[in-house]
Amino acid sequence: MGKEKAELIHIAERFAMEGEIGSIEAHGNGHINDTFLVTCQMAEGKTRRYILQRMNQEVFKNPKELMENVTGVTTFLQNKIRENGGDPEREALNVILLKDGGSYWQEEDNTFWRVYRFVEGADSLDVVERPEEFYESALAFGRFQKLLADYPAESLHETIPNFHNTIDRVEKFQKAVEADVMKRAADVREEIRFVLDREADCHILCDMLAAGEIPLRVTHNDTKLNNIMLDHKTGKGICVIDLDTVMPGSALYDYGDSIRFGANTGAEDEKDLSKISCDLELFALYTKGFIEGCGGSLTEKEIRMLPMGAKLMTLECGMRFLTDYLEGDHYFKIHRPEHNLDRTRTQFRLVKDMEDKWEKMQEIAESCL
Repeated sequence: MGKEKAELIHIAERFAMEGEIGSIEAHGNGHINDTFLVTCQMAEGKTRRYILQRMNQEVFKNPKELMENVTGVTTFLQNKIRENGGDPEREALNVILLKDGGSYWQEEDNTFWRVYRFVEGADSLDVVERPEEFYESALAFGRFQKLLADYPAESLHETIPNFHNTIDRVEKFQKAVEADVMKRAADVREEIRFVLDREADCHILCDMLAAGEIPLRVTHNDTKLNNIMLDHKTGKGICVIDLDTVMPGSALYDYGDSIRFGANTGAEDEKDLSKISCDLELFALYTKGFIEGCGGSLTEKEIRMLPMGAKLMTLECGMRFLTDYLEGDHYFKIHRPEHNLDRTRTQFRLVKDMEDKWEKMQEIAESCL
């Protein structure tokens, strides 16, 4: 551990942090990047804390493009927050540059590292414990959209190409069915048919974006509750974190993915499908918060299409689980033989429940116009 700590200090010292490095400790429970909390000693016994991260090159193949996205978006956010009289040190991620000015450090072993200022007086939550927390996350992700409404989304790199390209996703799914490398297709005919019956849906948002019917926007693409920092004193969402998947896309992707996991009454891998449904109260709560947070930046068509965003992101997720199951479970971690199939079935049950409640979901969205 001593050698490892010495190596971490060696890396951390490349960055323009204030004070002397005192301690470096493992931090958080993220699955993608190795994360460490760095505490620096300042004058008069004060301390300043930073987050040191090793970027995961298995997931993100081009760290240079990723950091161009992150620095572009965070600088833009800081300027907007400053203009609005806010606190850019707490309300946006702050990238700490290298002493020679770069945004990341490449080690001799070809690992890539970066540093953020630690957001003090706030925490993220892994699980929604109260409806107000779900509402706060909706407000925060909505504000994220509002602040970045005039950012040139087309200038962003696609850090994971075709991430929410549902046309591409359904094509990959069909290839997995045809190849049937694990000889599993015969046992999941019903699930395969479920996707094929909704193939036309997979074109809707992609076609609308291509035709300019809905605007291309900056999207976060990982809108989980634990990517919002909630202020200790007020409980308010103050800062959106984890910007690695910031890409050009539709606001409906971010909204839809939040509904997919946040308004589901059961676990993502629940075997008892009777426990799976879309909670309309939580759907309405998040919809209200998201639109309120967006502060008028969404178009009327986007608001009308919000239910489709929820349905399509849920269908896409189920399709990805099923594709992985057909290909041999090599992408998503599994803890039992049919884990991906269980996940598939929960997502498809949720899609079906949304379809059964479609008129009500549309009424809720349109009541916010």
